[in-house]
Amino acid sequence: MGEFGNVRTRRERFNYARRFADVLLEGNYRRLFGLSDDKRGHVLKALSALAKYLGVYEDFKRNLKAYGISWSGKNGDRRVIARLTRIQDPDEIFEWIRQVKRRNKDFADCMDLMAISGLRFVEGVASYNLIIRLAEENALNKYYNEKTCCLEHFRFENLFLRPSKKAFISFIPKDFVEKITSNQKTLHTAQIASRLKRQGFKLRFGDIREAHGTFMVKHLREPEINFIHGRVSTSVFMKYYFNPALIKDLKKRVFKGIKEIQKLISND
Repeated sequence: MGEFGNVRTRRERFNYARRFADVLLEGNYRRLFGLSDDKRGHVLKALSALAKYLGVYEDFKRNLKAYGISWSGKNGDRRVIARLTRIQDPDEIFEWIRQVKRRNKDFADCMDLMAISGLRFVEGVASYNLIIRLAEENALNKYYNEKTCCLEHFRFENLFLRPSKKAFISFIPKDFVEKITSNQKTLHTAQIASRLKRQGFKLRFGDIREAHGTFMVKHLREPEINFIHGRVSTSVFMKYYFNPALIKDLKKRVFKGIKEIQKLISND
């Protein structure tokens, strides 16, 4: 029975490695976000074996960290405990952002974007690149709504409405969006992660998002933070949140938090 189990396991690993080989070969790590925790664990074990065989295991591990992909999910209690014990000093993550920006001025604006929006690493880079690209095409109004001061991520479903991770809107000041448009070079998550590792930095993009949510408690209610962080279903978003009157009130309070965060992450 044990031997059969081993044979079956090897066959399953082989099949998963073949089906998800593009994750390694083409850097298509976004495929992994739509998997259940259980299936993702099986796929990662298969890809781990394939990465070792191909001699790219260290790159594989680095990319998993960059995309915030874990081997297994945590239950609610473990998530709360992890968040309570991860950061001892409230200013610790903001100091990390300041240090990264001092060493890497070419993506300092992207760091600021993630800090004031709470976007995940992959989403933050995608948003930054999209702002630059659309500005060059004179089509930024397809993404940034000047009236509500919102980046409307929901208009670009392939980038921001993934099966298990979503981003609907982010309130961003117009002057900061315009600052991003003055940049010309787009960014790549793998390159950012690789450079930070060479510089001796830990990858703490997940902590940025958690710090944003914790900080915004001073100005927003929990359901509003969940909305800003994309923790609502598409139907709930359209039915309850996509309301100009509500967005106007919410924007005022979000902007208060943004101004405070901008002071904390400034190197001026």
